[in-house]
Amino acid sequence: MFAIVEIAGLQYKVEQDQKLFVNRLKGDKGGKVSFDKILLTVNGAITVGAPAVNGITVEAEILDHVKADKVIVFKKKRRKGYEVKNGHRQSLTQIKITGITGFDGKKAEKPAKKTTKKADAEAAESAE
Repeated sequence: MFAIVEIAGLQYKVEQDQKLFVNRLKGDKGGKVSFDKILLTVNGAITVGAPAVNGITVEAEILDHVKADKVIVFKKKRRKGYEVKNGHRQSLTQIKITGITGFDGKKAEKPAKKTTKKADAEAAESAE
């Protein structure tokens, strides 16, 4: 079983006991986080959200806050004497997926349609 989850604006394919690096999350080392924006789940049957699947959450544990390798940004214009060198290290959080909960193998129910007074009156007339 796996799920496609949106974490900090990016989409990840996650499975039980998987470790992955995501953009920096709030929370302390050893803390628990849960994600409820599940875009797709697969467990024999495929459940696709529109835009998200209701009732399913992904639980994770924060293992560590780290920084990625340095990326060097070097700009130069030839024959002009212009050179700029910058570096960047992205802040990341390492998490471990502890479980995908709420999955029952059925498609999520669609919310009830909102009705208006006019629609209610027409339904009452047709029932009589």
